[in-house]
Amino acid sequence: MAEDKIRILVVEDEEDILALLHFNLMKVGYQVDCAAHGEEALAAVAANRPDLILLDLMLPGIDGMEICRRLRNDKDTSEIPIIMLTAKGEEEDVVSGLEMGADDYVSKPFSIKVLLARVQTVLRRKSTAGEKLDTEELTYGELYIHSGRSQVLVAGKTVDLTFTEFRVLEALASRPGWVFTRYQIVNAVRGEDYAVTDRAVDVQIAGLRKKLGSCGSYIETVRGIGYRFREDL
Repeated sequence: MAEDKIRILVVEDEEDILALLHFNLMKVGYQVDCAAHGEEALAAVAANRPDLILLDLMLPGIDGMEICRRLRNDKDTSEIPIIMLTAKGEEEDVVSGLEMGADDYVSKPFSIKVLLARVQTVLRRKSTAGEKLDTEELTYGELYIHSGRSQVLVAGKTVDLTFTEFRVLEALASRPGWVFTRYQIVNAVRGEDYAVTDRAVDVQIAGLRKKLGSCGSYIETVRGIGYRFREDL
């Protein structure tokens, strides 16, 4: 049962979907606020700051992308987790939303069980974010990563990675389940001013998977979006 102190804001203009989300989130114990358009959503955030926002991209008035941008640019709301709700086939919007700062996305039509699992994952990720930032050692199955030493072991054997390969692996492994666009991977490795093509990122990932051997499958491709590190290890 979810803690009743956790407040979720659902921003969705389709009444049937809004009602469905409201009912199921309330059912597992969350406090739920609802908004049907952009202006109402921003007012709801100001009135009762949520712990997480489910945000539809296609909204009347201020759209979901602009809402995400405004929240991320405001120091008082920049840390609120946002899960985007997207129509099938809106891959470009998904990429833009993730780069804008959204934490995850769920494509319509969606399974309620899947959505609730995503909500729990994002909330858990938020609660442990501080711990992960302070942790130099990461262990997943046979994979061991030591950030301070730039060391990687697979089944106890040292894996020789380039600087870029290590930074890519470190970025992905520090946030299991988090979907990184290629642009975000470049930012994590080289900074925002470093120009690189999508193909170059794909080549780095391919080389990294090969060097990791049996642990290469820990890095998953998210079609049309980018990559993520498996969460179920």
